Amino acid sequence: MKPLENPDLYHARAAQGWLELGNPSEAAAELENISPAQDNHPAVLEIRWELAAKQAKWDAAKDIARTIVTENPDDASGWLHLSYAIRRATGGSVQDAWDVLLPVGNKFPKVALISYNLACYACQLGKPIVAWKWLQKAFAAGDLAHLKFMALHDSDLEPLWKKISGI
Repeated sequence: MKPLENPDLYHARAAQGWLELGNPSEAAAELENISPAQDNHPAVLEIRWELAAKQAKWDAAKDIARTIVTENPDDASGWLHLSYAIRRATGGSVQDAWDVLLPVGNKFPKVALISYNLACYACQLGKPIVAWKWLQKAFAAGDLAHLKFMALHDSDLEPLWKKISGI
C-alpha cells in the first residue's frame, strides 16, 4: 500500500504522539482529521486499534483488528490484535482468542508473541503440555531472557512457572 502523505501523515503521527503522551482524547481528535480515503490505511488502523485498546473499548478494537486481518492477512500484529481484543470483547473468551490465533500460529514461526500468546491461551484452557510446546517455540523465536522474564510475571502462565524457572 502507498505510504500516507500529508496532511494525513501529519495527523497520524500527531495521534501516535498523543497516545504516547497518554492523551487518548487528543489522539482521537487527530484521527478525526484523517481523510476518509485513508481510513483503512494500515498505519491508521494500527493507531485506531491502539487507541481503542488504551481506552479498553474492546468491541471497537475487535472490529478494527478484523479490518486489519481482512485487509492484510500477512500482518502478524493484526492477528495478535484480534486475538487480544476478542478475548476481552463482549461475549469473548480465552477459547475465542485461541480459536482466532491457532490457525495462524505456524504461519508466523518467527513471531515470538504469537507463540507466546498461544502458550498463555493453552495454559488458561487447561492444556499445560500444549502450552509448554508453544512457549518453547516462543523462546526459540525471540529473546529468551526477555520472554522468560515476561513469562515468570504473567499470571496466565502461572501453572508453568516452576518449569520456566528451570530454564
